[in-house]
Amino acid sequence: MTEGKISKKILLFAFPIFLGNLFQQLYNVVDSLVVGNVLGKEALAAVSSTGSLIFLIVGFLGGIFVGASVIISHHYGAKDKEKLSIAVHTTIAAGFVAGIIITIIGVGFTPWFLRLMGTPDDVFGNAVAYLRIYFAGGIFMVMYNACLGIFQAIGDSKRPLYYLILAAIINVILDILFVAVLGLGIEGAALATIISQFVSAILAFIKLTRIEECYKIYIRKIKIDFDMLKKLMKMGIPTGVQNSVIALANVIVQTNINSFGSVAMAGSGSYSKLEGFSFLPITSFSVALTTFIGQNIGAKKYERAKKGARFGLIAGVSLAEIVGIIIWIFAPVFIRFFNSEPEVIKYGVMHARTTSLFYFLLAISHCLSGILRGAGKTKIPMYVMLISWCLIRISYITIMVRIIPDIRVVYWAYPLTWSISSIIFTIYNKKTNWLSSYETSDNI
Repeated sequence: MTEGKISKKILLFAFPIFLGNLFQQLYNVVDSLVVGNVLGKEALAAVSSTGSLIFLIVGFLGGIFVGASVIISHHYGAKDKEKLSIAVHTTIAAGFVAGIIITIIGVGFTPWFLRLMGTPDDVFGNAVAYLRIYFAGGIFMVMYNACLGIFQAIGDSKRPLYYLILAAIINVILDILFVAVLGLGIEGAALATIISQFVSAILAFIKLTRIEECYKIYIRKIKIDFDMLKKLMKMGIPTGVQNSVIALANVIVQTNINSFGSVAMAGSGSYSKLEGFSFLPITSFSVALTTFIGQNIGAKKYERAKKGARFGLIAGVSLAEIVGIIIWIFAPVFIRFFNSEPEVIKYGVMHARTTSLFYFLLAISHCLSGILRGAGKTKIPMYVMLISWCLIRISYITIMVRIIPDIRVVYWAYPLTWSISSIIFTIYNKKTNWLSSYETSDNI
């Protein structure tokens, strides 16, 4: 990432991430497609409504691995093999511990979380069953993300793509087998998901133990170096907090959607699966920018980092808006794939056409966040998201739904808060030099 044509390097790195996220999104969608068409709208609502809760629980730890990726990319760019190795092995050890914690919290507290969200009784049982099995395999999800962070930090986005393609194929086959053929119900959909996550995690981990590179994992070296862990936490906690507060706000949004009944839940949940596709170019370029900026700063190539930031931002925003336009036009067709009931389609299309044309704002916020994280400024995105996507979003919904009891008021929370965060990020980017107070990798 520190040599060669900037646009080519970023695109070649971002494209496998895009494809990997596409396959990951596809196997998430397959759960809803099979469940919605085989088991009905209540089961679809149960699966669809769990997304915000899952992200709330795993988002914090996911942020920690983003911090680890920044540290690893800096040391890799600086060619500091000793610190790189310590960072890699600490990341894996911390991931194992975090996976156990996720499993305990997810399995033990799922009913409590769902009650807090006001999940309707006709959906509650299926949602508990799905989430408990999902979180029973939480360690596989966490360990894959730990390995993914290492691969992405050193600029390898192709290997994770291969693992995700295989996992997606396995998930599709098992979804059909468990739900449609064997009749295992919603538990079968969850089981198919954790088996596919296990496969991707074990393949990624084995590859890191066999590769002959400076970031190779040695089983005997897997332990937590507490000095390195402090650095990972310093870099990762702000992103973890950012993910958590966004997820918390989305749980509040989901709670308000739940109050309109299972049909609204099914329709909005179906749209949320479509929205995941809009995140593909956004996530791809956000991650690519973090790695590109991190490696070039580690190599002290600051001007190259700035040029890469400009290109990645323009590309990410443009592609996100193209996806948004496609979803706006074809929303009725896409929603019908999940469930053919007119009321479900109505709510899904309403949600899609309220938010999809504003995806460019979402892309601005995420891409600028990725740039700042790569530069080691992880607190700025945290503060911006905390204010706009949590405090303002929750306040808006809490007040406006009571004044105007219409579900479209809830839907509008997203484009409104995306606008606020994009304005703040743009002003910060224009008024400050995000490289000016950068601390070298030796101090990270």
